[in-house]
Amino acid sequence: MKDQAYNLRKKMLQSTSSQAKTIAVVSGKGGVGKSNISTNLSILLGQENKKVLLFDMDIGMGNINILLGGQNNYSIMEFIEQEELEIDTVISKNIHGISYISGGNGLKNIVEWNERQINRFFEAMDYLVLKYDYLLFDMGAGATKETLEFLLAMDEIIVITTPEPTSVTDAYSMIKYIHLRNEEKEFHLLCNRAENKDEGIETIARLQETVRKFLNKEIFSLGFLPEDSTVRKSVTRQTPIIMGYPNSPMASSLRKVARQLLTPDTNENNDTPTFLKNIRKLFFGR
Repeated sequence: MKDQAYNLRKKMLQSTSSQAKTIAVVSGKGGVGKSNISTNLSILLGQENKKVLLFDMDIGMGNINILLGGQNNYSIMEFIEQEELEIDTVISKNIHGISYISGGNGLKNIVEWNERQINRFFEAMDYLVLKYDYLLFDMGAGATKETLEFLLAMDEIIVITTPEPTSVTDAYSMIKYIHLRNEEKEFHLLCNRAENKDEGIETIARLQETVRKFLNKEIFSLGFLPEDSTVRKSVTRQTPIIMGYPNSPMASSLRKVARQLLTPDTNENNDTPTFLKNIRKLFFGR
């Protein structure tokens, strides 16, 4: 009966839904504000009447539930391991207008999954790309072999840096690591914690020039986010800055970034979302 109910829901979604755009938010090092940005961008997309699911993929360091002021009882790994669970059960819903799910520690062993685990994973993903308009993946800092496969499957990759030289260097290393696997993959660059407009613009331009020089590649700018004391206050209050301080400089800048993400769904006319086509290569090599 559970399988019949799932198949019925999926069939109904296929007849009425386009397929989600998948966006990964990454950084070369920790502490650059990646999770905060992911959380608030998800809320902003939700405020535009988009159905958004935020994945916390920062294995072992996930803190999206803290930033949202909520609590998740399950992870995607628990869905994969526990046959009695339905995917809708493991999703925390309607937190500031978005849904949220934790990846779970087991995802770090994704390349070692057995056939049953793989089938459960695709059961979830086949359903979620139809149910939501956007799937945002808050990835862990840096990249491993397993997370690289996820990144290569994404429709878009947003790389977060700060003006600090070490952060810029690590952001370049992340871009290079992904680029060497897929030279066609596009990147969007966002500078966080800029002291002023000039610093933000200069940081973006410096990294763009480095990528252009050494990788012969253009990367797109999403602009910069200012240093803002209300960010710390919002984290302490466990209230996203968009909700707690909607008139702050940070909130205003985040709205500009979100508007750039609100582009037509490139997967709308595909039988299978690009994300699923690509992620299957991780398991099946085709």
